[in-house]
Amino acid sequence: MEVLRHFVSDATACSYLPDRTARLDHILLLDVTPDVLERFLERGWRRFGAVYFRPVCRTCSECVPIRLQSGRFAPSRSQARARNKSTLRLEIGSPQVTASRIDLCNRWQESQGARRSWDNLEMDERRYFLEFAIPHPAALEFAYYDDGDDSRLVAVGLVDIMPNAVSAVYTYYDPEYASQSPGTRCILDQVEHARTHGKAWVYLGYRVLGCRSSEYKARFKPHQLLLGRPGPEEEPVWIEGD
Repeated sequence: MEVLRHFVSDATACSYLPDRTARLDHILLLDVTPDVLERFLERGWRRFGAVYFRPVCRTCSECVPIRLQSGRFAPSRSQARARNKSTLRLEIGSPQVTASRIDLCNRWQESQGARRSWDNLEMDERRYFLEFAIPHPAALEFAYYDDGDDSRLVAVGLVDIMPNAVSAVYTYYDPEYASQSPGTRCILDQVEHARTHGKAWVYLGYRVLGCRSSEYKARFKPHQLLLGRPGPEEEPVWIEGD
């Protein structure tokens, strides 16, 4: 593993809670193996491309890492209905950079009313590659197609696969397909992938109460939450969530 840069960002407007500011600890890394990536996730870090990050806000601790235990998780009735009514076809493969993906990602972000990345730039080919498709031994893509509309790409889930875990990196979809709950379908498929391949955990990123684009993660139960911000040599402590 090679550390190219390590820095903490200046305080900026929080993209989750509009009345807060946010600071992120960033590490730019090369040659990160899946088992090392898993150690990062156990301690609350996330990955976009070659950049690993976690919040280090001084006056706020609302970004709480959340994970599911694949063997214990059971979908709620509404989650099971979302899975059963979905007619989308899933293809699992390596992340790709295509015009359809870039356009779909931009339309998804526009529909949310706020960017969920590190800046306000529109997604283009270079940025998409650096954040979502840069080669990494853990990276997979869950791509969903509507075969009733000329096999149209309608949703993409970027996923990391590690020795004992699956991580939901980022999911975006066509707003016109919101009634099929592709976000829920993607999480359920990731849990099933974890079970099928003997992975104990599914990491969902940060649960942020008060933010609609994040707090939904708490509805996947049972789940665990990470306590604090453990260092690289500290043993992480995960507790059962509400």
